[in-house]
Amino acid sequence: MWSRCKLLNLGRRFVNYKPWRWRSDTACDRALEYKVGDKIHGFTINQITPIPDLFLVAVKLNHDNTGAKYLHVAREDANNLFSVQFRTTPMDSTGVPHILEHTVLCGSQKYPCRDPFFKMLNRSLATFMNAFTASDYTLYPFSTQNNKDFQNLLSVYLDAVFFPCLRELDFWQEGWRLEHEDPSNPQTQLVFKGVVFNEMKGAFTDNERIFSQSLQNQLLPDHTYSVVSGGNPLNIPDLSWEQLKQFHATHYHPSNARFFTYGNLPLEQHLRQIHEEALNKFQRIEPNTSVPAQKLWDTPREYHVTCGPDKFATDPNKQTTIGVSFLLPDITDIFESFTLNLLSSLLIDGPNSPFYKALIESGLGTDFSPDVGYNGYTREAFFSVGLQGIADKNMETVKQIITKTIDEVIEKGFEDDRVEALLHKIEIQMKHQSTSFGLALSSYIASCWNHEGDPIELLNLGNQVTRFRQCLKENPNFLQEKVKQYFKNNQHRLTLSMNPDEKYYEKQTQMETEKLKQKINSLSTKDKLYVYEKGLELQDLQSKPQDATCLPALKVSDIEPTISFTELDTALAADEIPIQYCAQPTNGVVYFRAFSSLNTLPEELRPYVPLFCCVLTKMGCGIYDYREQAQQIELKTGGMSVSPHVIPDDSDLDVYEQGVLFSSLCLDRNLSDMMHLWSEIFNNPHFEEEEYFKVLVKMSAQELSNGIPNSGHLYASIRASRTLTPAGDLLETFNGMDQVRLMKRVAEMSDIKPVLRKLPRIKKYLLNSDNMRCSVNAAPQQLSQAGKEIENFLKSLGRSKKERKSVRPHVIEKPIDGNLVNGPQPTRKLITDPTFKPCQMKTHFVLPFPVNYVGEGVRTVPYTHPDYASLKILARLMTAKFLHTEIREKGGAYGGGAKLSSNGIFTFYSYRDPNSVQTLQSFEKAVSWAKSGKFTDVDIEEAKLSVFSVVDAPVAPSDKGMDQFLYGLSDEMKQAHREQLFGVSHEHLTNVSDKYLRIGKSTRGLAVLGPDNANIDKDPSWVIR
Repeated sequence: MWSRCKLLNLGRRFVNYKPWRWRSDTACDRALEYKVGDKIHGFTINQITPIPDLFLVAVKLNHDNTGAKYLHVAREDANNLFSVQFRTTPMDSTGVPHILEHTVLCGSQKYPCRDPFFKMLNRSLATFMNAFTASDYTLYPFSTQNNKDFQNLLSVYLDAVFFPCLRELDFWQEGWRLEHEDPSNPQTQLVFKGVVFNEMKGAFTDNERIFSQSLQNQLLPDHTYSVVSGGNPLNIPDLSWEQLKQFHATHYHPSNARFFTYGNLPLEQHLRQIHEEALNKFQRIEPNTSVPAQKLWDTPREYHVTCGPDKFATDPNKQTTIGVSFLLPDITDIFESFTLNLLSSLLIDGPNSPFYKALIESGLGTDFSPDVGYNGYTREAFFSVGLQGIADKNMETVKQIITKTIDEVIEKGFEDDRVEALLHKIEIQMKHQSTSFGLALSSYIASCWNHEGDPIELLNLGNQVTRFRQCLKENPNFLQEKVKQYFKNNQHRLTLSMNPDEKYYEKQTQMETEKLKQKINSLSTKDKLYVYEKGLELQDLQSKPQDATCLPALKVSDIEPTISFTELDTALAADEIPIQYCAQPTNGVVYFRAFSSLNTLPEELRPYVPLFCCVLTKMGCGIYDYREQAQQIELKTGGMSVSPHVIPDDSDLDVYEQGVLFSSLCLDRNLSDMMHLWSEIFNNPHFEEEEYFKVLVKMSAQELSNGIPNSGHLYASIRASRTLTPAGDLLETFNGMDQVRLMKRVAEMSDIKPVLRKLPRIKKYLLNSDNMRCSVNAAPQQLSQAGKEIENFLKSLGRSKKERKSVRPHVIEKPIDGNLVNGPQPTRKLITDPTFKPCQMKTHFVLPFPVNYVGEGVRTVPYTHPDYASLKILARLMTAKFLHTEIREKGGAYGGGAKLSSNGIFTFYSYRDPNSVQTLQSFEKAVSWAKSGKFTDVDIEEAKLSVFSVVDAPVAPSDKGMDQFLYGLSDEMKQAHREQLFGVSHEHLTNVSDKYLRIGKSTRGLAVLGPDNANIDKDPSWVIR
């Protein structure tokens, strides 16, 4: 997986989900017993540092023989993580580190079977498994809550990276190859194929990716950052198998490696296994992989690139992007990086920031340019600011605005409140507990550590905040001086512009055709025969059943038979509104949610609900204008969000709940302020600022359009299931291509008042306490105060004088479960449409991409139906044992598979896929394969393990009880479902594949997003959009 990693702020992923007390015999206590200089299994301890703010102890070690670096973070968290990273610094754009990342995972000395990485997904309870190629390092992380599983995965990962097979056919499959269109027919023409080749063709359909990549290449042109580490599709075919093996030999060596472990498992266990299984087989070398400092420029530079046209651009004549970027100091200067990261937030985040006011509110563009702000994922960081969605003629104006804004900041500085709001945000990030804290840490330290920075100093955020406050106290102009130094007086400055070329994809195809011609012309007759024979050999290899018995595996018997139940209480407040209370160790943070029904909302307002949700907390409320409101939200909360939800019923596919979820979190000392903000938002929201509304609409439309290349398979799946259940149409309206198209139309309107006038109407139906329920997750001692504050909020809300009728008259009331403390039984009001009949629909969205996103949906059964568990296991089985081979290995798509959604729709999908009709045929073949029962009991066991790894994924304290609150799923129902999963048999799987998935049995829908397709055009059953 290619990733242009940013320096992650530890964001919403912070701090994990166990109670935080320094108890005896915790992971932290054990770590503190070590001494600097201790020698353990070939390693020597260099440093031991407790970081109480994050409830962890960091232990830094070195491997004596090889010099491998090691950081262990001991923390009382059962979701243990391992990662190993190598500094990978390619000097061309053939994508060698990216193709190597794929190929090392295709088999190793100890585990020579094909594709052990994908096979381990089904033999493990991993909570995370992946690999990432960044610009200058490659990272291999996994996490799991099971000790035996950790050792199994560690063994596979170590063998994969240090002792891979790197077979030529694996290189052909994963990287690139010449192959006949039909490999079994040498008369068909030769074409380029390969997983990474197609992945990168897909990546470069994303205009933001093109801009970001060009920005890095041009701003840092002297060394490895001048190339595309993931691979440029036009350069990938220049990579040879020999070059791949050579790159592995020079870069994947312990002397060039950094190991990271996290969690509550014993450090000695990890060190012994890593030393014995890998490191003791190597001697130290001097890896020549360091990145030299970029030579600074004497004068600023300009550069221009082109991209594909945006079919969903709000104005076809405004598709230009321009950004000005400044090179900053080395990221290993940790305090300077911390300061510049904060300075970047002050400059660009939210409506009170100078660049937001000057650029976004100028109305010249739709949104900031890509990579806006501080970027710390290269050796020297950089700051970038600009606009996308502008007219060509306004490029000079944007440059002038940027220069003028820098001058104004140097003159005026920043308000104290804005600095405080930012430091408050860091405090919340440090207290908020997430389930993927180890992974967040691993990503956070990767870039800095990669260039010999100190990862422990980087984790010591508390020290950095203290030092920052001290600098501000000693020098009130501290931040202005940084702006002057790094922006005003910085000659290493790049102005990058990008505009669309109508023939961009045509030219790309032409260049690819030229490249193909060159490759074919250079082949002798003997070479051509070799290509044909190798193509047959690869096809044969891909079609053979694979023996994975060499791989370690957990058993279903290793899975806990029962779930641990979460204690919930429900009490009625303000007469009859239920509040669900969940006492959790939330570390001084309070999490509030409210769900409000959309049942009474008139049909014509429904499409505008996502827009209403998007702007509700951004346009001002009560005495606050939109700038003051943004400031209050930053100062008093960890964020306030509003989102539409379509919630399936657990026992009937034709029943659903529709509503809006309001969510926020705050430090307990700010609870009263947060609830007051919600009162003002509900009672007195502002919908008058027409100009600012236009700004928000354009940003939202641009975001949706930019998201299609990364989420095309989701859009295809939503469209495919549109006509299969009554809720399908609403899902498409809220989250599908219909919403993308609607936002494009709204953003194009010269007079936006008619849309703005809809917002107060939606407010009337939604922002009251009719049909509302609330929940709060907090520490036990905070629940009583939280209850009082929520009660005050609810009492402040209006209620309808007479009960409004639901627009769809068929309402089904379901009791809200939970320990009811007082009053009558509260209910959820779901709706149904007795006249609904599912029907088939096929839609092709023609987009100017060189790859497809394919979705097929089949109507099956709801969550509590006995067959639901079998279909869930079947989806995983089909993906692992059939679709992965057909769609990715043979078809060359980046991804594909099957999944069963909670709404009872069984979905087949593919992602960045060179094929479309052929993929739809693969979906059909998958059903035939399942019906024929050509799978073993071991295959079923593996599918169950894979499903349970998701079912048993850790849940953060902030999210405990949410299945009950939102979906009405009690722990008893989840336990019953668990038992059904355990009980799924071979017979169940063949039965459900025949009963629900066979053509003609259930109603299905199809959707493709992608280029023109002659086969689809000829078929009148397809709707072309």
